[in-house]
Amino acid sequence: MTCSSPFLDQIGQAPRPLLLERAAARVVEPLVDPFGRAVSYLRVSLTDRCNLRCHYCMAEDMTFLPKAEVLTLEEIDRLCASFVALGTRKLRLTGGEPLVRSGVMDLVRALGRHLKSGALDELTLTTNGTLLVRYAKELVAAGVRRVNVSLDTLDPDKFRAVTRFGQLGKVLDGIQAAADAGLEIKINAVAMKGINDGEFHRLVSWCGERGYDLTFIEIMPLGGIERSDQYIPMSEVRAALEARWTLQPSSHRSGGPARYMTVKETGQRLGFITPLTHSFCESCNRVRLTCTGQLCMCLGQDDAVDLRAPLRRSSDDGQLIDVIREAIRHKPKGHDFSIARPGAVSRFINVTGG
Repeated sequence: MTCSSPFLDQIGQAPRPLLLERAAARVVEPLVDPFGRAVSYLRVSLTDRCNLRCHYCMAEDMTFLPKAEVLTLEEIDRLCASFVALGTRKLRLTGGEPLVRSGVMDLVRALGRHLKSGALDELTLTTNGTLLVRYAKELVAAGVRRVNVSLDTLDPDKFRAVTRFGQLGKVLDGIQAAADAGLEIKINAVAMKGINDGEFHRLVSWCGERGYDLTFIEIMPLGGIERSDQYIPMSEVRAALEARWTLQPSSHRSGGPARYMTVKETGQRLGFITPLTHSFCESCNRVRLTCTGQLCMCLGQDDAVDLRAPLRRSSDDGQLIDVIREAIRHKPKGHDFSIARPGAVSRFINVTGG
């Protein structure tokens, strides 16, 4: 479908260095951190807001950010263009729930120009799936080919408990709409003791029947909330699955932290993300941009560099690029997650981005 907006009209005119198409031609030195890791993957939180309230993502009485603190779509576009000019090959849009952001498809269509130019390999997003019925076809038209959908349980009552009021049917309808539109789908499930630890086999089977990849994730101590009572080491999850399924080594890499196996019985990939039991930091190629313009060099550290101030202070993209380069010089060697220290990272995941 075609549509027009002031934002897209501005993108189409592109008379300013805002979009960095010219800067991309002159900036050749890639982003490399102090440990020799090339940073080529940016995860961007579009909003801290969400239409669900998953308890591992938000506090029950969550206070959302005032609009003035959140980056505009134009500012997000400019920052993404800066990173693309510096060698970023993959952009992932996150939240909160990215699809609740007003005007989100204008931004997605605008970012699609980097796919068309060949400067970007992949534009994707992580979503709770509730709005995919509305947006799946538009995402495909804008160049998105893959989505990650957060789905921790296939039990409607448990889903409602985990999300505080969500309806599982809306998510399942959204996933089906995405599949029908031609999107590749990966399901992300946070492993939680006493909640979904009896559903791991069911999730593998369900994904296998539908041709979806699946990744299990260890619950992370973000937002200062005690989570040790829900924590399951991924080694236990894998051992439980191996009692029923044949897991074969896979060389597949998605660009993220997951390590993959192939489930022989279904042919689908099964990923494991292990921030607590096995650090994946040695190959980290990622940084995260919060919806307020804070650049987090590591999900498991509380340090961040403010990009919003230089972004709003000057239209000089050269100055902005200098700040980004300096930030990457401070990317730590590894994260600092510990299930025993719930206050180590105070940011909630809905602000940082998934």
